[in-house]
Amino acid sequence: MSLTPTCLQDRISLLIVLSALLLPLSLAPAWLAASTVNSASSNASPDGWVQLFDGESTAAWRGYRKDVFPSNGWQVEDGWLQVMEGGGGGDLVTLQQYDDFELEMEWKAPAGSNSGIMYLANENNGAPYFSAPEYQLFGDEDLTSTSNTSSGGLYGLYSPENKKLNSAGEVNHARIVHCAGNVEHWVNGVMVLRAKIGSVDWDKRVAGSKFNAWTDFGTVKKGHIVLQDHGNDVWFRSIRVREIPKAQRWRYDGDFVQMFNGYDMAGWSAHLNNDAKMEDVWSVAGGVLSCKGNPAGYIYTDQKYQNFVVELDWRWDPATKKGGNSGVLFRQVGDHKVWPKSIEAQLMSGSAGDFWCIGDFPMKTDPKRTRGRNTKHMEMNENEVGEWNHYEIHCIGSDVILMVNGKVVNSASDCAEVAGPVCLQSEGTAIQFKNIRLFPMAGTSQDATGQ
Repeated sequence: MSLTPTCLQDRISLLIVLSALLLPLSLAPAWLAASTVNSASSNASPDGWVQLFDGESTAAWRGYRKDVFPSNGWQVEDGWLQVMEGGGGGDLVTLQQYDDFELEMEWKAPAGSNSGIMYLANENNGAPYFSAPEYQLFGDEDLTSTSNTSSGGLYGLYSPENKKLNSAGEVNHARIVHCAGNVEHWVNGVMVLRAKIGSVDWDKRVAGSKFNAWTDFGTVKKGHIVLQDHGNDVWFRSIRVREIPKAQRWRYDGDFVQMFNGYDMAGWSAHLNNDAKMEDVWSVAGGVLSCKGNPAGYIYTDQKYQNFVVELDWRWDPATKKGGNSGVLFRQVGDHKVWPKSIEAQLMSGSAGDFWCIGDFPMKTDPKRTRGRNTKHMEMNENEVGEWNHYEIHCIGSDVILMVNGKVVNSASDCAEVAGPVCLQSEGTAIQFKNIRLFPMAGTSQDATGQ
């Protein structure tokens, strides 16, 4: 799925300055020389993916702070790269270093076996974890565990959510994305966590962990990928990496507005019936923004936005599992009132992805699906009531596209191009939000493709 302004698709020439190597490689240790050289890999595919392990060759790897691949403790067998229990081979690192990348692989581990995939590692310390965040690998018994030390977690810091791990000994798929400090962990095709290295949230978590004692931790901008030897049998295969193309980095990089910081209501104001105060209706706990639903009204961003992509997660109260009504309003103009002049991306259970045109806001939708001010979505793509859903609202130029859980469900054209706050409604039912962020965009009409 992509929706990228033309200005972000401009090709940027790569300037290679060989004279920047101030230290002759012949004077450096062999492992440092190998990590400094950044020549194009001969096994790169046309779409940019590079095989780090193809089932046979270990040429892309060496031991941590070693010159060569370990002579013991690791073996290649039946297309798998195995770290062997008690083998003493030590951790593996890639010869190359990576900054903005996607990494994918398959792995399996028997019950209780422990390992990890680390990234952004330097070799200045006794072990990679002194500098590198870790995607935890474990032969979990609880296949949906949300512990930050369970598989898919960012070890010791962030917990995986909505995880569906395969049973111990079966094959699982791991995906890691890093771009300008923004991290995503995926398990079997589902994103289970997102973190921002260096954010307020990150710094607070690190300060309360063992990593706070290690000055290099989370500071490396470009580093090695690591496969951990934790003394247990674990298998890896189909390992590949891709530098994220510049035209796609808007989705991952730091050029976005973190609209909700997970700790308080900074950046938001409220308009509610009966002169209610924001804290009477809205609260924050555990990185989740909760709305009681009464009295009616909305919170709105203190800043105004015209061209953007907004991403957010929402769910109805997981305890009561009661669906209801709410919505995301944008390009809101005029006076604040319960239903201000704006476009509404509907959140009503069963109708997420509908449009509501509020206050005769200028916009054009499919007349076959429009009744009065409401335009029905093309298909429902919501999860069960009480489970998290993901919304994307692409509002660029005169076009608006709504996506629910990765699928395009509605579109509008000829929308009035005005700047306004983004609003979250309180409309009668308890609802929760998290991971709210906005990507500012140039004002060019685009198309979106669901996947």
